[in-house]
Amino acid sequence: MEPAPAAAENSKLRHVEKDVLIPQIMRDRAKELCSDKVQAFTKCCQETGVLMVVKCRQENAALKDCLVGYYSDPSFYEECKAEYLKQREEYRATGIKKKRQKFTPNVGGKVSSTPKEAPSPIALKPGIVKGCSSLWWKMLLLFRWSRSMQASR
Repeated sequence: MEPAPAAAENSKLRHVEKDVLIPQIMRDRAKELCSDKVQAFTKCCQETGVLMVVKCRQENAALKDCLVGYYSDPSFYEECKAEYLKQREEYRATGIKKKRQKFTPNVGGKVSSTPKEAPSPIALKPGIVKGCSSLWWKMLLLFRWSRSMQASR
């Protein structure tokens, strides 16, 4: 028995969904699941300043291993794909796009959510602080650049 045409249409993914939207969900969830390593790397970078490329190699390697472990896991991809398909189905049914949780640091050092809707359990993981991700990416790029310079010598 063949699946209904509507069900087959709903399971098809466009190129942008496969290559951009689902990987974005994977990156966000992996950062949330590796929040302890993100926090350790961020703390190291903030404490060492300009020498962070040299002094934070161990934290960077641990963070990279954690993230790559999730990125290369086929079951994690399927979970994120299912989450995306659920979001897409809700959007197509209601026409209302749900916003992802974003976090900002509180004055007392606690993490608080900015949206008014109830936070998801995965978004309540500690350690995801606004601004850390851009610092993290800059450090990762700087670290990769320094490694490529060392390799070319």
